[in-house]
Amino acid sequence: MKTSETIAPKIIELLSKVTGKNLDARDVTPPVLFLAALITVLLGVMFADQKVTEEEKQRWQKTLNRFISEEGNARQLAMLLSKGIREQKIYINSYETLTLLMAFSESERLLLIGFGYEMSAADGSIDESEKQYLRQVAILAELKPSYLDVFEAGFTQQSVSNLAVLEEVRSLLDPARFHELDTLFVKAASDLLSTLPAAPVAPKQESSGSQVASYDNLKKFQASRRQLDSLCYQLYEIVQSCSERDFLPNNFVEDVTKISRKIQSQRFRVAVVGEFSQGKSTLLNALLGEEVQPVRAIPCSGTITILRYGKRKQVICRYKDGRQEEISIDEYKTKASIPKAAVVNNYGDELASSEIEELIFEHPDLELCKSGVEILDSPGLNEHPDRTAITERLLKDTDAALFLTNASRLLPEKEKELIQDVRNQLTNSTDKLRAENLFILVNFMDLLDNDEDRQDVTQRLEEFVTREKLIVVNKDRVHYISAKAALKKQDEYLQSFQAFTQALEQFLTVERGVIEIRQFVDKIKSLISVVLAELQQAEELLDGSLALSQAETQKVLEQMGEASGRDVKIRILHDQVLDLVIEETNKSWDQWAEKLGDRLAEKSGNWSSEHSGNFHQKEVVADFARQFNKDLSDELNDWIDNQLKENILRPYLNNLDEEIRKNLVAIRTSFNDIDTLRNSESSKWIFHRDQTSGVNDFDLGSLGMAALGVAVLVPTFILAGPILIVLGSLLGGGLLGDGVGGILGKQAAIKQQVLDKGCEQFVESLEKTFENIDEIIVAEFSKRIEQVEEVIGGAISMYENLLEQQEAINQKNLEQREAEKAWIAQKRLELEGLRNSVEAMVKI
Repeated sequence: MKTSETIAPKIIELLSKVTGKNLDARDVTPPVLFLAALITVLLGVMFADQKVTEEEKQRWQKTLNRFISEEGNARQLAMLLSKGIREQKIYINSYETLTLLMAFSESERLLLIGFGYEMSAADGSIDESEKQYLRQVAILAELKPSYLDVFEAGFTQQSVSNLAVLEEVRSLLDPARFHELDTLFVKAASDLLSTLPAAPVAPKQESSGSQVASYDNLKKFQASRRQLDSLCYQLYEIVQSCSERDFLPNNFVEDVTKISRKIQSQRFRVAVVGEFSQGKSTLLNALLGEEVQPVRAIPCSGTITILRYGKRKQVICRYKDGRQEEISIDEYKTKASIPKAAVVNNYGDELASSEIEELIFEHPDLELCKSGVEILDSPGLNEHPDRTAITERLLKDTDAALFLTNASRLLPEKEKELIQDVRNQLTNSTDKLRAENLFILVNFMDLLDNDEDRQDVTQRLEEFVTREKLIVVNKDRVHYISAKAALKKQDEYLQSFQAFTQALEQFLTVERGVIEIRQFVDKIKSLISVVLAELQQAEELLDGSLALSQAETQKVLEQMGEASGRDVKIRILHDQVLDLVIEETNKSWDQWAEKLGDRLAEKSGNWSSEHSGNFHQKEVVADFARQFNKDLSDELNDWIDNQLKENILRPYLNNLDEEIRKNLVAIRTSFNDIDTLRNSESSKWIFHRDQTSGVNDFDLGSLGMAALGVAVLVPTFILAGPILIVLGSLLGGGLLGDGVGGILGKQAAIKQQVLDKGCEQFVESLEKTFENIDEIIVAEFSKRIEQVEEVIGGAISMYENLLEQQEAINQKNLEQREAEKAWIAQKRLELEGLRNSVEAMVKI
């Protein structure tokens, strides 16, 4: 699905007409757009046979409730959409229906049709007119008619004769495809999958030999994670039903949803990084068991390629404008490569003008990638600034990195710097912290002639790793392999490759995965305990054993008012600090930029090129352009680290954090007093429910300052270097005439032109660059205040619910109270059973 920024204007215009509101891109979020399309399809099915049954009404409400968030104005917007689509009969207008469908991927369109069939079968049968309507929508959605046969069979309890089509539908509805959307989509796809006819179990076959490793432990772990997600959904249903009866405040529903979303989004991203021509593509081919990734002696990875498990082999191309399409393997090999001429001539415009965001390769033999593990093939480091920047951004969202180096030319100085930079990216620190999630793979071991050479490589690498504190001690993080030999199933190197994949599996399951599972278990158990306490309180209110006196009620109201006042105070302080930070940042930036040209000119005296200015002007330009880039990046990083972070942000944030702490402690103490009155620990949950949010440990790290790096701040064409413009102006414009004497004279002239053109480009980009800095600072400050407001709002909501419960109970008769007590008792039993099941998860 497209992001809010890429949703077409005509879609926004259509939904504005439907709702009668002047909507913009901020209103038409992907979930809202999906809801509009879903309402259209469901209404079309309901009215197709000219009658609406009671069963269809119930199914309508249940389906919409699944996708309507309690937060914001989602429910109001859903009502406006339903009313407008029904009155304007959007569901029978092919053009307007197509307008809504155009923003969705094939999987999302199929999900919509699936819900249409679910609605059609709500009254026990699928009417022919409803069937015809769904087939017309499927034509608009460009879905295969055979997919509809699968749905019809599933909702009428029949078998499917075409098993290949059944597998296609199952693959398209794989919940893993919806992880980037809301948790609700993941759950909806999972539920819809359960209605499809079961695929026959094929007899177990002997391995074809394409696998180079076994992943039994990973399978067990991922099964446990799915089980935990299922238990979390059961908790969600219990909490939601209690909230609907006003026995719990709504924030508990939000808490369960957040936990579930985190469980389902536990995607393990493993990035393969290293300098160009180190065998990254061959390594991925070895993991796949076949030669799919393009392999060349020159750099060939021009974009990010994501390898993940799929029921069938397919490649999805995602474009920067939000479009995506399935492409052939041959097309994939072409799109994943950089044209040879572009690489040889050092041109960067192929990357700058590329429309491709990423390529996704799904393969049934990627056992390691089942249930959320993704392997990312990154562009080569240190070969071109633009591709290096892509890889650096990639590492910010990575769970582990596999750094490849070459046994025959092990870790030259530039590569040593690169691997240390990768370590720093993974640990989010420059303090030489050991990375637990860094694997070092020494490739091409088969090219070493004798044992002495192999021992020398091993000793030199281990000395470097130990001296630089790259990885954790006593962990299986260094491996000596030959990816090419493993791909060819040569026994000696196949065993070393399997040792590597098993170590990676161990990291993903035991060392990282199980720890996270246990953290989720603890969080769910804590939430269950608080929910049980709240339900016990509701029971006590119902039988009269707990009743707040007028004085106690007044105390609760006073503390709620005090909390609201402190909330306002924190926001005012936050806004004042943010204004001061922006003002000082602006001043510091102007001072830094004023003398930048002089500093770069001084550094240009150290630029050098081994090429001749007479016969290799293009190569000299490229050498100087890369050195200009490095000097500019160093200057930017120096200002960001030493001026922006240390002299501006840190002192202001320390003061702000201290004031936030004082106010939160005061609010927490007040609500602790109320908890003592009613023998509860609810406020403890509210103030500690998300230890990862940074609310209870405000410091510079929680601001996410790692985002303030050159790759984020500097426009892409600057990171690519002045090489694009300089090459054209120097070589095409004839600025370097024959009158310049000598090789050194030519080099000096080229150097000056590179410096002038590079500075000219950067000056033109200054305003946009500073806007980027401002946006990052404001966004991170906003996250901070949102976290505080969430905690305070949760506490206030808790006690509002207490007062509302007491008021509502006063209006109930004895029979109603007894019935509600019995209902609560049943829910408490269900929660106790659920807690036992969750506790059993720690034994995996």
